[in-house]
Amino acid sequence: MKNIIKITQLFLLLVILTSCKSTSYKEELIKDSEDQKSNEINLVKRKMEVRFSCGEVGISEFLNNGWIISEEFTQEKICTWKSFPATKDCDMEKDKGCKITTPDKIGEEKIYLLEK
Repeated sequence: MKNIIKITQLFLLLVILTSCKSTSYKEELIKDSEDQKSNEINLVKRKMEVRFSCGEVGISEFLNNGWIISEEFTQEKICTWKSFPATKDCDMEKDKGCKITTPDKIGEEKIYLLEK
């Protein structure tokens, strides 16, 4: 029994030690001139994920601000839920165990991956 506890403690210690990231692997940029700085800034692209559910519209605001749609996905999503009692004698306010919840309206969720 004592051996199992020691092995468990050793395992937890190893997990904790290996989960910490080391800062020695970070690369530092050497900035020689102003031209190099401006080239690095221009190469960085900003990315964003935007989701619109159940008939919401608002992607035009992002497109007007200069964002470009790189990918678009659509998936089914439940918009509203409906609850009803499981039996005639069920009081849903007092007894939460007798409440049955089912999807009421099912719509689409559009996912846009934007780049600027």
